Amino acid sequence: MAAVDEASRPFAGLSDVSISEDIPVEGEISVPVSSSQRDEEFSTLDEPVKETILRDLRAVGNKFIHVLYPKRSSALLRDWDLWGPLLLCVTLALLLQGGAADSDDQGGPQFAEVFVIVWFGSIIITLNSKLLGGTLSFFQSLCVLGYCIMPLTAAMVVCRLVLLSTSGTVSFAVRLTVVTASFGWSTFASTAFLADSQPPNRKALVVYPVFLFYFVIGWIILTFSPSN
Repeated sequence: MAAVDEASRPFAGLSDVSISEDIPVEGEISVPVSSSQRDEEFSTLDEPVKETILRDLRAVGNKFIHVLYPKRSSALLRDWDLWGPLLLCVTLALLLQGGAADSDDQGGPQFAEVFVIVWFGSIIITLNSKLLGGTLSFFQSLCVLGYCIMPLTAAMVVCRLVLLSTSGTVSFAVRLTVVTASFGWSTFASTAFLADSQPPNRKALVVYPVFLFYFVIGWIILTFSPSN
């Protein structure tokens, strides 16, 4: 009978629990989002194509400015891209077409050969940097090496103009001066960005392949002669 009486009583498990009026027991689930969080959640898929292209062009232009005025900055490394290096490589390959060596089948630089020299050389330097303990990512290093070809590409434009106007010793002296200055600028700009990413006792081992890389490109530009 005692068990029956216990079962017939109402359950009073929470009858003695009192809830203070100061404690909210209901409300909104949604959390207010700040303006900075909204900006972080913005996706480029929501913007017009024109705005995306203009934004990328501005970013490429800013990286060109960083190469013209090299300094130890992370701006070129933070937002890396390969659009600028691709544009410079295509421009350089097109300017190197139509040489005398091409017409005589003497092994002049063809379009694909320039691509192989630029990209394969950049990859080798990047792998060397990583094996020596560099902290830059693979594509960051490719970005720096590719953008720093810009002075040599500008030198190729100047050399083509000089070859159209004159030839001989004066022409060679002008081209040698321009290519030498561009080669030094490319090497200096690339090492300015890559220096801080290497161990102090191994910087020379990283700079030497960079020196050879830009030297080969500069030599191709200097020895170029247009076909008659």
